[in-house]
Amino acid sequence: MQSRIKEFQKKITSGAALITDPSNIAYLTGFTGSNGTIFLTNKVAHFFTDARYTRVAKKVMPKNVEVHIVSSFKQISDIAQKLRIKTISFEAHNVSVARLDYLKKGLKPIKLQPSTIYVETLRMVKSEEELKYLIKSQRINEQVFKAVTKNLRVGKTEQQVAWEIEKTGRELGADGISFEPIVGFGSNSGSPHHMNTTKKLKKGDMVLIDMGMSYKGYASDMTRTCFTQKPTQKQANIYNIVLEAQEAAIQKLKAGMKGSEVDKISRDIIVKAGYGELFGHSLGHGIGLQVHEAPNLSTGYDKPLPLGTVVTVEPGIYLENSFGVRIEDMVIIRRNKADNITKIPKKIENLILSVS
Repeated sequence: MQSRIKEFQKKITSGAALITDPSNIAYLTGFTGSNGTIFLTNKVAHFFTDARYTRVAKKVMPKNVEVHIVSSFKQISDIAQKLRIKTISFEAHNVSVARLDYLKKGLKPIKLQPSTIYVETLRMVKSEEELKYLIKSQRINEQVFKAVTKNLRVGKTEQQVAWEIEKTGRELGADGISFEPIVGFGSNSGSPHHMNTTKKLKKGDMVLIDMGMSYKGYASDMTRTCFTQKPTQKQANIYNIVLEAQEAAIQKLKAGMKGSEVDKISRDIIVKAGYGELFGHSLGHGIGLQVHEAPNLSTGYDKPLPLGTVVTVEPGIYLENSFGVRIEDMVIIRRNKADNITKIPKKIENLILSVS
């Protein structure tokens, strides 16, 4: 953690930076409480919280960070003035209009400006320890998927299965879920981000499950589309188009490629098959302390993908009021390849569930 603070401080060439995003605070310091603010210059580091977190903050905070148990921003202003700092940058993406007004009043006479340096840029490249946590998170995710699909029965509702995912995850060692699971039965699988309902599973329904766990703060994310009987020719055809699109992108993905280039690999296959208009979301996203973080695999992301980044690859085709298919894996971007850390099989024959 101490090295992360110092690495970010090197990017501060003038003035100071205010870090308020909880995930960025956790990344830089290890602190995960609900009230925390980091104030940094290129030489000094201060952390501000309230009396609820006195012991925790002092225990986890890196040695080069001074801890202040105070909920007022006046102390930050006082420190900045002593250092002759006139301007502090802030994380505009994490600050509402109301919050910004509060900061301006609390930090007078210091001026605030949107930051041009971002902790998220550092977070894209994962350390070996972070990779270990991400892989463990996905292993738990896979155990949960196996347990929940094994116990899937006709008559269970989407909401019941979603609860089983969360409950089983905690029983198997997860901190919790990394996002609310998506469970779509039958025609509900045709909605990319379906909200779980009381719809009951029927024999013959396709089942789309998008789920993730959190382990030591690190997220996992996986989607599988399953069958409760032998798929029709149309279902199998669309499933195999999506699988081809996903595997083609994973096979060609490597460090230095633009996110838009990777998206295009999958999208071209789906477009050629005649379903381009039914693939309405991006191919994937970065994942770490948050389930969605930089970088992105999307048509508009023209930046190179860094070595050591973890992303999802999740093409889909969705036929509204009929059925949908999405297949999602997590991969580590290496120098000349991508390592797939998702081990649940993807061939149709492995995803025909026995339900009764």
